[in-house]
Amino acid sequence: MDPKRLQVAYDLMEKWTVGPNAPVPGGAILVGRHGKVIAPRFFGRQGPEADAGPIRRDAMFYMASVTKPVIYIGAMILVERGLLNLSDRVSRYVPEFTGGGKDDVQVIHLFTHTSGLPDELTNNADLRRQHAPLKAFIAGSIKADLLFKPGTRQSYASAGTLIVAEIIQRLSGKSIREFVHREIIDPLGLKSTGLGSQGLVRERIVRATVPDYQVGTDFGWNSTYWQEFGSPTGGLFSTPEDYAVVCALMMGGGRWGGVKLLSPATVRMMTSNRLDDLPDLPEAVRRTQPWGLGWRLNHLGMADSWGDLLDRQVFGHTGSSGNLVWMDPRTQGFCILLTNYLRARAPWRLVHLSNAIAAAFE
Repeated sequence: MDPKRLQVAYDLMEKWTVGPNAPVPGGAILVGRHGKVIAPRFFGRQGPEADAGPIRRDAMFYMASVTKPVIYIGAMILVERGLLNLSDRVSRYVPEFTGGGKDDVQVIHLFTHTSGLPDELTNNADLRRQHAPLKAFIAGSIKADLLFKPGTRQSYASAGTLIVAEIIQRLSGKSIREFVHREIIDPLGLKSTGLGSQGLVRERIVRATVPDYQVGTDFGWNSTYWQEFGSPTGGLFSTPEDYAVVCALMMGGGRWGGVKLLSPATVRMMTSNRLDDLPDLPEAVRRTQPWGLGWRLNHLGMADSWGDLLDRQVFGHTGSSGNLVWMDPRTQGFCILLTNYLRARAPWRLVHLSNAIAAAFE
């Protein structure tokens, strides 16, 4: 790593997090390569409030949709055990998922966001306002109407991830939270990570800037309800160091330290463009919006690209709470950017940081 170029990213984050009216309340940057990491740097405040204290060095961040790849890792564990086939219709595992074209939805469509399912449910806010349990969100996803014929378009669908979580629950006989902890978090020794905040020290959790519809409610990202909910679509809490283990696992072909969680074959399939496997998907979509199995690949030339110096082999995920994680198979490097500002309000900030960090790899 070129330390001077890496310092550019640190200086940008420092500039954006200084002062009570800083555009980014707080954040952290961690960069690693070949399974090793540079110590994380922390910036700004523990919350968006003007009087919030300095960010803790043991801060745990709300990972939002960076949760999703962990859920898909869990599903791929079941594939390796011969319990789940991606080419099967979803209705084989969830028989009530039928009608309105849903009989044609394959499991792989859920992994690649090509199922036709919506992102959020139409009654998402009402369910949260009622403090509804996870099963209500899953039931709504199963009943949801398709927006298009499966495999013909791509549209990011959190509802699809909820159905994957339900498939995991039915095949394993465990709740999604228990499965993720037993099969992923505990074997990897992640002591500061949880699907849901139960068992974590709440004071360590970085308070997020919430979307407008959550302001003044008791169901927002910072509420006890949502933090303990443990949504498979966005309920993970973690530290930069802990999530670096997930990155090192993927960079290591499914192995980290003495733990082998996935096979190299699984990692290759998860991190290469699986849209090429879908015959009815337009060529332009396959080429410019590549997805692996649960992991997204960089969308060069698109508005949601992660950076100008990252090619289409780079994989990772973003989170609406202001997070971006990516891994580069060519350099064996990875980047973890965690913040507590709303990414949608200025997605270019993470891209600027990403460009500076990508330039630091020799």
